[in-house]
Amino acid sequence: MPPTAQLVSIATAVPPHRIAQRDVAEAAHRGFAGRVGDYERLARVFESSGIRSRYAVKPIEWYFEPLGWPERTEAYLDGALALFVDAGTRALDAAGLPAAAVDTVVTVSSTGIATPSLEAHAAGRMGFRADVERVPVFGLGCAGGVSGLALASRLALARPGSVVLLVVIELCTLSFRLDKLTKANIVATALFGDGAAACVLRTGDAGIAAIEMSGQHLWPATIDVMGWSVDPQGFGVIFDRAIPPFAEAHMRPAVAGILARAKLELADFDRLVFHPGGTKVVAALERAFALEPGSLDHERAVLADFGNMSAPTALFVLERVVRSGLAPRTLLTAMGPGFSASCVSLKEAV
Repeated sequence: MPPTAQLVSIATAVPPHRIAQRDVAEAAHRGFAGRVGDYERLARVFESSGIRSRYAVKPIEWYFEPLGWPERTEAYLDGALALFVDAGTRALDAAGLPAAAVDTVVTVSSTGIATPSLEAHAAGRMGFRADVERVPVFGLGCAGGVSGLALASRLALARPGSVVLLVVIELCTLSFRLDKLTKANIVATALFGDGAAACVLRTGDAGIAAIEMSGQHLWPATIDVMGWSVDPQGFGVIFDRAIPPFAEAHMRPAVAGILARAKLELADFDRLVFHPGGTKVVAALERAFALEPGSLDHERAVLADFGNMSAPTALFVLERVVRSGLAPRTLLTAMGPGFSASCVSLKEAV
């Protein structure tokens, strides 16, 4: 059999400030009520989101301060660096490897800007070699964890025996904007949290699972579905179309097309794992893929405990699935800006 890239370990990390959803709702009411005409109706999303808590790099009061690019970028660099070291170290420890063994670092993040990129900031604290190869990836949004895993697996496969460390970090709360009196901004405030995930991949050695295949689908003329706007105050969230009905109508045929290129079909998989963008998205995916209502239990649990952390969230779900016992064949999927879908097939190590 030809060699396959192996997922050797997976780990997650969150920042220090745990915030209950009721406290976020109260803060949002303080910031938006009286300035948004339909606020009380829009505020129902805080209750219907399925989120009990999430984590943030800053306490709630920080978000009421005057914030522009300098303040948000300083918070991003400090918070993302700490999470990089935390998640990356956990993944390497789980793999039984020192940071000096890492040959390639893939860093995925779309919620802040760092030049040099985050792995360069972390290199000294982690102990990377001077010849480590750096692959920073920006702009994939919620699909970044799955697409990053696919990219890392291909890099591992290209150099059998080399160690690839994938680190996925998003600090979504840094985009909370009290000056944006839009439905999209209020929904984002109700949904998003901060977190990081890391994976170690290597070709040849047995691991948790083999990366069997990966693929993406880009829907034409959908750039307006999700993304960032940019202005002097920072990033602003774009949700210009309702994502749950889009997912229900389009996700299954897109995934089927990706699998067909690898001569696979949905019936070949024992477990589907999704990025839980929100409770309505999770329910829409269950309907789209003809799953029993409530069957995406790990997705709902991650959403409840951490909120939507964008790119790392799918890997948080995958970590829970691995802990509970990985099925013989698992399909990991996510949607993100583009608008796009990304898939990775994992086969249980035997």
